[in-house]
Amino acid sequence: MTQNQPGSGPTALRILLGSQLRKLREAKNVTREEAGHLIRGSESKISRMELGRVGFKERDVADLLTLYGVVDQQARSAVLDLVATANEPGWWHRFNDVLPTWFQAYVGLEEAAARIRTYEVQFVPGLLQTKEYARAVVTAGAAGIGAEEIARRVDLRLERQRMFDRPDGPVFWAVIDEAALRRPIGGAEVMRAQIEHLIDLMRQPNITIQIMPFSFGGHSAEGGAFSILRFPDSDLPDVVYVEQLASALYLDKREDVDRYTEVMERLCAVSTTPDETIELLRTIAEEF
Repeated sequence: MTQNQPGSGPTALRILLGSQLRKLREAKNVTREEAGHLIRGSESKISRMELGRVGFKERDVADLLTLYGVVDQQARSAVLDLVATANEPGWWHRFNDVLPTWFQAYVGLEEAAARIRTYEVQFVPGLLQTKEYARAVVTAGAAGIGAEEIARRVDLRLERQRMFDRPDGPVFWAVIDEAALRRPIGGAEVMRAQIEHLIDLMRQPNITIQIMPFSFGGHSAEGGAFSILRFPDSDLPDVVYVEQLASALYLDKREDVDRYTEVMERLCAVSTTPDETIELLRTIAEEF
């Protein structure tokens, strides 16, 4: 991935760099503890580097390449050239005061993705929320937080949505549980406007929305919400994002990605078609 590729971003570069370092380490059967000792760090530091959750020091990367047997200058330069670019802050850096550290990586991945598939159980996905709905969601989960911080969190959510205005914006495919659409977040007026917004969004060619209806009963994704992100560079693996109460999982191992992809395919197969989605959304809007 190069600096000027469409959709590329600093966080995606960090994850690419970390993924490359992990593959090199595993190929040489070097443990994280051994690698951490070499760069005067810990096993935990190597883990964070390989997940792309921290910045990189050029000296550390150079030492690791030597440990992993990468002596060819061209090969070393290709990796080291990523370091400076990967450390550049993204636009979301100015929201660091309200952006949890565990969520920063996701915003960067989201910005860099070519395709995002998401399943949501409790809320309308953040990228599809109206300002009023977003404010209601943020306020409900922000006990003791002042109005100014709530406003900044809402602004961050709306800023993320600007990716759809880019010529190279991602394809976004959401499966939303019917429960999320019937839960009266913010009251009837806010919900009605939110659902009408979803209907409008479906006119965009890069946005697909399906609904997992109550009528289907149990299904393969009862474990909860998740997202799968794919990137324009084939060297960057798909990433599964699973959010928890105060942390998140970022999964890029092939077996994990394949498992979640299979679940997503099953969800899409049994959820509403686009025409059925619009019909059900209209019905719910009328009920509000």
